[in-house]
Amino acid sequence: MLPSINIPPSEFHSRAARLLDHVRAQGLSGVVLFDNYYILYFTGFAFIPTERPIAFVMNAQGEKAMFVPRLELEHAKSKTGFERVDDYVEYPYDPHPAHILKKTLDDIGIRGKIGADNDGYPWILGYRGPSLTELTGGTVARVNGFVEDLMMIKSEAEVGLIRESVKWGHLAHRLLQRYTRAGATETEVSLRASHEATLAMLDTLGPLYRSQSMFSDGPSAGYRGQIGRNAAIPHALANNITFQAGDVLVTGAGCPMWGYESELERTMIMGQPSDEQRRMFEHMKKAQEAAFAALRPGARCADVDRAVRK
Repeated sequence: MLPSINIPPSEFHSRAARLLDHVRAQGLSGVVLFDNYYILYFTGFAFIPTERPIAFVMNAQGEKAMFVPRLELEHAKSKTGFERVDDYVEYPYDPHPAHILKKTLDDIGIRGKIGADNDGYPWILGYRGPSLTELTGGTVARVNGFVEDLMMIKSEAEVGLIRESVKWGHLAHRLLQRYTRAGATETEVSLRASHEATLAMLDTLGPLYRSQSMFSDGPSAGYRGQIGRNAAIPHALANNITFQAGDVLVTGAGCPMWGYESELERTMIMGQPSDEQRRMFEHMKKAQEAAFAALRPGARCADVDRAVRK
């Protein structure tokens, strides 16, 4: 039985309503969000951020609008269902896009004290433009903390998508284990496992599937170069390393599912572990078990961390 493969429109409305309550409680005239993950969270509109500014705006009366480059106009309308989607022509057209955004804000009464995740569109791929403060003459109150707190608590629909992500990330990892052998390279093994897992997922979910991710479009599993001596280097990049007997292997697997992700990581050994490898692995496993023992409703993340360190 598949989960509800998407977030329902009612949930986007509920999220926006909670943001609106915050705007009113803080005495803000409205809110402007530039972050692509925040915009996806409140509108369902997924996009790759570039030097072309995009924003979601909502005034204290609950009126919503999108601000996008002309090439995203139809896309934004179809995904958000908003009546108002303002657009601008590409650079070096005059006026600057920020002045189109100012008109949007003026039209719906967002001025004075403005909630925002950033004081103007961030410096992405060389974008340069005025800050919201410079543009409006008002003041900016950051809403990032409130938005992040909302995003941390997952709904039933969100948990369902994460569980579906876990399922396909797990398949990719199992295939990664199957094809990893001495003499093979991490590139060939990672690509083969990821490709086969993606085809299996598409065969199951078919046209229902959307990744809504700028990084991948299906299940993937790999090593990121954390093989042998390089296993001690966290968050490295793949290096097409050839597997050898006795190597320590650190893996990573996941699958984007309508903008939601999971992460599966494992530490493995090529062949039989040495006494030293076994000792270090058991030490790591006991630290993990200490974390599991400390995880319970009402516990703070910091307390779990302290239990592990102790």
